[in-house]
Amino acid sequence: MKKITFTLLACTLFSGAIYAQTPDVKIGFKAGANFAKLTDGDLHTGFHLGGLAEIYINEKFSIQPELLYSAQGSESSSSASTTAFGVTMSGKGDSKLKLSYINIPIMAKYYVLEGLSIQAGPQVGFLVKAEMDYVGTTTNPHFSDQLEIYKASSADVKSQLNPIDFGINFGVGYEFMSGMFIDARYNLGLSKVPKESIGIENNYKNQVIQISLGYKF
Repeated sequence: MKKITFTLLACTLFSGAIYAQTPDVKIGFKAGANFAKLTDGDLHTGFHLGGLAEIYINEKFSIQPELLYSAQGSESSSSASTTAFGVTMSGKGDSKLKLSYINIPIMAKYYVLEGLSIQAGPQVGFLVKAEMDYVGTTTNPHFSDQLEIYKASSADVKSQLNPIDFGINFGVGYEFMSGMFIDARYNLGLSKVPKESIGIENNYKNQVIQISLGYKF
C-alpha cells in the first residue's frame, strides 16, 4: 500500500512535466540546508534536494508540488555522575538521531509582489533511514591524569519510528527574472515520530527550518 501511495504521489508531482511547453507550468529543482530537531531536542543540521513543478492558476496564485530527499533529526547532550566503591565518576554524552525522509510537500503560493510569494501547504514524508549515534566519555578525577574512558555506538532505529510523517509548511520565497529563486520554509510536524508501542510518552514531532536555492525553467 505504501509503495502504491508513493508512486501515485510521485506521478502527481511530475505530471506537470508533460505540459512544460505551456507558459502555465514551470519545472525546477532546489537544494539547501535543514535546521531540524524533534520537540524539546537540540538543532541538527542536514540538507535537502529534489525537484518541483509550479502550476500557475493565474498571475497571483499557483500550486507547487515537490519531491524532496530530506536529512533531518535531532541532537541532545547529557551529563551524570555515579559513585562506586567510594570512587565518584563523572560522565557526559552526546546523542544524535539522524533521519532520512522522502518528503512530498504541496504548496499553495500567493504572489504579493512580482517575484515575492507567501506559501503554505501540507506535506507527507516517508522514512527511509533512521540511525542513533552516541558518543560519550567517563572521567575519573582520582587519577592524576584524569583517566577518560571513551565510548561510541551507532544503532539502526528505523523499526522503532513511524514510517509516515505528516506536517504542514509555511514559507516565503522570491524568484528572480533569471529563474533562480530562494525559499525560507518552516515545517511543523503533526505526527509523532516514535511508535506508541515502544513506550515513549513524550510527544516528539519533527520541526524543520529549510533554506533553499533553486532554479525554474
